[in-house]
Amino acid sequence: MSQTLTRYFVFLAMIFFLACKSTYDVNSLWSIQTEFHDASSKTVLVAAHRGAHKGNFENSIVSTIKCIELGVDIVEVDVRSTKDGHLVLMHDSSVDRTTNGSGKVADLTLAEIRSLRLKDPDGNLSQETVPTFREFLKVIKGNIMVDIDMKTDNVEGIVKDLKATRTLGEVFYFDNDYVQLDRVKELHPAAQLMPRAYDLQMVDSALTRFAPPVVHIDHKFYSQEVVDVIKRNRARIWINSLGDLDKDIASGNGQKALEQAIEFGANIIQTDEPEIVLQLLKENGLR
Repeated sequence: MSQTLTRYFVFLAMIFFLACKSTYDVNSLWSIQTEFHDASSKTVLVAAHRGAHKGNFENSIVSTIKCIELGVDIVEVDVRSTKDGHLVLMHDSSVDRTTNGSGKVADLTLAEIRSLRLKDPDGNLSQETVPTFREFLKVIKGNIMVDIDMKTDNVEGIVKDLKATRTLGEVFYFDNDYVQLDRVKELHPAAQLMPRAYDLQMVDSALTRFAPPVVHIDHKFYSQEVVDVIKRNRARIWINSLGDLDKDIASGNGQKALEQAIEFGANIIQTDEPEIVLQLLKENGLR
C-alpha cells in the first residue's frame, strides 16, 4: 500500500472514530458555549494551543481528537492559504519546522503540501499529512469550540468552509488587525470575535468597536483595572500560560503558575499543557 493510501485510510479511521465514539457528551458543545458567553461565571475555560500537541503533532487531526477526549473547551488552530487558495492548518509561514518538506505555505499548492508528513519537535514523522481547514471542521463539529488564529487574509475562504460544514456558530476569530476583523463581520455578521489588545486603550477600542465575547490580553498589562473594564462589558478575559508558566506547570509547579494566570480574574487560559491545567482547575473548584 502506498504512503498516500496509508495516510488516507488513517484519516478515514479518525473520522470513523469520532462518529462512533459514544463517550462524548452530546451536550458538551452547548455547555461550553453557555459558559463562554457567561462572563460572570466562575468557570475558567481551557484553550489548547495548536491542539493537545505534547507528545503529538501540532495543528493536526490527532491533536484535535485528543482535545475532545480530554474535555478541553477550545482548540486553537492557525489557518493559512496555499498558493492555489486552499486553507490548511499551519502555524509558521513555512512548512519547514512541522513537516518533512520545505518552502512557504503561500508558495506551495495544496497537492504539494499534502505530499508531506507532519513532524514533531524531535523529528518523528506522523502518518498524518497537513490537514485542510475543512477536514478539521468536520472533526470539531458538535464537539468543541474553535479559536481561529487568522494567518491569512482569505476571509472569504474561511467563511465558505464554515458554511459548508455548518460550523459558523462554533468558532470565533482572533486577530490584532481590527480592519481584518471588520471584514470578518462584513462576510459573517453574526461572527464571534476575539480582538487582541496590547494596552488598556486598545482594550477600550476593541470593546467599543466590536462588543466581543472575549478579549485577548497579555501579562505585560494584566491588571485588576483591565479585567474590570472587560468584565463590565460582559466579555471574558483570555490570557496565555505559554512559555514560562507552562514550563512551571509541566515541571510540577502548576499551582503557582495557575495562581499567576488567574490572579486578577482572567477566565480563559490558553496553554500547551491542557490536561494538567484542566486537573488543576478542578482541584481549585474552577471547573
